Amino acid sequence: MTHKILIIEDEQPAVKRLQSLISHHLAPVELLGAIDSVEDSVAFLKTQPEPDLVFMDIQLADGQSFDIFHQVSISCPIIFITAYNDYAIQAFDVNGLDYLLKPIKEERFAKAIQKYLQKNTPQTDYSNIIQQLQTTSYKSRFLVKQGDQFIVIPTDKIAYFQSLDGYTHLFSTGGKKFLLDDSIESITPQLDPSIFFQVNRKTILSISAIHKINSWFNSRLKIELRPRPPEEVIVSRNRVKEFKAFLNQ
Repeated sequence: MTHKILIIEDEQPAVKRLQSLISHHLAPVELLGAIDSVEDSVAFLKTQPEPDLVFMDIQLADGQSFDIFHQVSISCPIIFITAYNDYAIQAFDVNGLDYLLKPIKEERFAKAIQKYLQKNTPQTDYSNIIQQLQTTSYKSRFLVKQGDQFIVIPTDKIAYFQSLDGYTHLFSTGGKKFLLDDSIESITPQLDPSIFFQVNRKTILSISAIHKINSWFNSRLKIELRPRPPEEVIVSRNRVKEFKAFLNQ
């Protein structure tokens, strides 16, 4: 039996890691492709035969992969790839799903594949896990370091997060900048989506920090924030529609 595998992941290093592990631990295999967005995933799943197994990252280029389930029915086993904290991982365990925590470890990958091969993955109610994750409490504060001291920043005092030169920074409403160990990808699911929005790969903003919104090239939007960020903030084209919905909720 040839295993038909679909990868839904927007980070190329993770895609290459998965491809390498799949070829080593699962044979024979046919890789159906690597898709990096909710929109393209929905289009594929609506028009192509269902895969035997899907590896699905939770945070994609144009939103969370759970948005896929609102648009198309999926019945095949899914191994989620996640940078979520323990509170979300518990929801996977309760629902009998499997998951891989980034960075992906080969031993954990092998166990997930073994579970798939033994057909131990039950028919899963994906709507149930989506509901659990969406009703999970979000972070109310971040612990940051300033010199030799640690400071607690409440989320209502955060203007935006921005990745600069490979490092993630928290910018307070008072204009102060703090270095974080977390990646932009891992921060997004910890924040209340009614208040914060990831406009591109480098920036998460609070709605309260938005000063002006201007039309920009190629159907994009340029955002003026207060306090002013070190780098300009452009809403990527594939996020404009969702960003407008965020503003209009």
